Amino acid sequence: MINRAAPSASPRLALTDDEIVLIDHLVASRKKVPRLRTISDYLYEIARLGGYLARANDPSPGNIVIWRGWTRLMDIKIGANAIRKTCG
Repeated sequence: MINRAAPSASPRLALTDDEIVLIDHLVASRKKVPRLRTISDYLYEIARLGGYLARANDPSPGNIVIWRGWTRLMDIKIGANAIRKTCG
């Protein structure tokens, strides 16, 4: 909902710093120009974790794809936190 109201907002409105770092490492950005990333950029990357292909003519990702990507991100976050506690 935040993305609909303010697509150029900071991703820290909806994501923690750990989640932002994980997404940056997991999903290779297709945009070559380094710039300030918005919540919309991270939404599409979460959708890509859920199977969204992000082709030129594809519609915006739906709820199911976002949910799959979010679930996968949370599983990865749990694993990263577990490794951090045991290995570091």
